[in-house]
Amino acid sequence: MIGAGGIGLDHLHSLSTCHRAAAVALAESSAQRAREASARFNVPRSYADYRELLEQPDVDAVTIALPNHLHGPVAIEALKSRKHVLLEKPMATSAKEAAKIVEVAKNMKRTLMVAQTLRFNRHTQAAKAIMERGELGEVYHARCFWRRRSGIPRIGSWFTQKKFAGGGCLYDLGVHLLDACLHLLKDFEVASVCGQTFAKFGPRGLGEMDWGKSEVDPKRLFDVEDYAVALLRLKSGRTVAMEAAWACFQNHETREYGIDLLGTNAGLSLYPATLFRNALDGLETIQFNANKVPHSEDRIHHFVSCVLDGRKPLVPAEESLKVQQILDAIYASAHNGKEVRLS
Repeated sequence: MIGAGGIGLDHLHSLSTCHRAAAVALAESSAQRAREASARFNVPRSYADYRELLEQPDVDAVTIALPNHLHGPVAIEALKSRKHVLLEKPMATSAKEAAKIVEVAKNMKRTLMVAQTLRFNRHTQAAKAIMERGELGEVYHARCFWRRRSGIPRIGSWFTQKKFAGGGCLYDLGVHLLDACLHLLKDFEVASVCGQTFAKFGPRGLGEMDWGKSEVDPKRLFDVEDYAVALLRLKSGRTVAMEAAWACFQNHETREYGIDLLGTNAGLSLYPATLFRNALDGLETIQFNANKVPHSEDRIHHFVSCVLDGRKPLVPAEESLKVQQILDAIYASAHNGKEVRLS
């Protein structure tokens, strides 16, 4: 385990219930966080420097839960050390860096997976099965969104500083929904992107929530976006609209996050998985309760099984690279005020 912040503890909790793997070592720069995590999850060894952990011959794989700017460098070092890698989202802070990670993983013949949690959600898996049965007909448009009313993760933490995070709500929330939406469409080929970003709450010290364990800069720096919107035109002719917000004034009774898919025969919305279609007596709405799903709902357990059984992950690294390219294009469009075409 590399990193024992809020997400790192979630990784450790998952591993504590995994019967096929165990957390044997932890790397964490904060001595206090290392002590607390090691004691809580009975991790026998801890290191202040992750490079020492990578030198350990009994470590087969690592999970990386660090500030975004460290994802690329640490993942590449881990792969070159012949470790399988589970990497938290976003994959990197640029598509160029993400492509390098994928290249090294291929060269080293190691399993690489980005921990896109929504793919493992049982409602996403149920929706995927509905899509694959063709019940929606031709899906021509999708909308995905994650809008918090007050959800900036502690102003002044690394999340709100561009030099550490690379971006704001788009990297924290938008990446989840974009990935899940394109996964359901089974279409990551984007022709062009038009996007815009805003910072309307964080710079005023508003919209904060108490989440995470990292240090907070007393200056409470906020130089990333707290709202992002984009329209994607796919090469297939479909369109995808995306919204991500750490903070905004909205009806708190509406869905905080979701995906809506429009088809010629039916519509599908998440979360929860709900189908809308014609019936003999008008319209019908069907909510799905997926008792059995094809994949584990735990991304860590899934990753462990892929490593041990030599299976391809539910989140292929090549698709995570495509998502990173889209994120780059959204930021470029917001900066230039123009539509960005992807090759």
